[in-house]
Amino acid sequence: MNEPERISALPVPEEESLDPDLRKYFTICREKLGLVPNVLRAYSFRPERLRRFIDMYNEIMLSDGPLTKLEREMIAVVVSARNRCTYCLVAHGQAVRRLSGDPVLGEMLVMNYRQAALSPRDRAMLDFVWTLTDDPMAIHEADRQRLRDQGFCDEAIWDIAETASFFNYTNRMAHAVEMQPNRAYHAMDRSLPASGGADDGG
Repeated sequence: MNEPERISALPVPEEESLDPDLRKYFTICREKLGLVPNVLRAYSFRPERLRRFIDMYNEIMLSDGPLTKLEREMIAVVVSARNRCTYCLVAHGQAVRRLSGDPVLGEMLVMNYRQAALSPRDRAMLDFVWTLTDDPMAIHEADRQRLRDQGFCDEAIWDIAETASFFNYTNRMAHAVEMQPNRAYHAMDRSLPASGGADDGG
């Protein structure tokens, strides 16, 4: 069965009714991404919240910092896997496929990151964000030290925690209003590289 046609369980304003700055931002999204992410359309229900959401998202996910864009997207997927957030798993799973060039990695992170072929550094990062999402009171100095042991500086530890916390927030909003991902995400960046991985015949 296909996902529901609606974007959100709450009203989504017509784009033409939005203020010029938001319409311009949606136009930029179409030019750069080929679509307007449904999360932005859902947030347009509260335009001021949308503006703050855009600022926060861009700062956490796109600004310069000690984490790569791929690392940030991997965090988004693993947090969303623990929270079973359909919207973010679909949207950020696609981003992992695009940034890594590896659709297998994208799928493994969506399903069970512990089975993915990860570096010790990536595994330590994702273990940390899983615990922070699943049982935040279980985080102690030893968990931060494990990140340092894998080469993460304290600024990176902050960014790991902030990124995970941001997606715990967005996951809950997506659940609360039944936010639906853009259908286009499902088909994007699915091709394996020409040298491709092992074929298990399955």
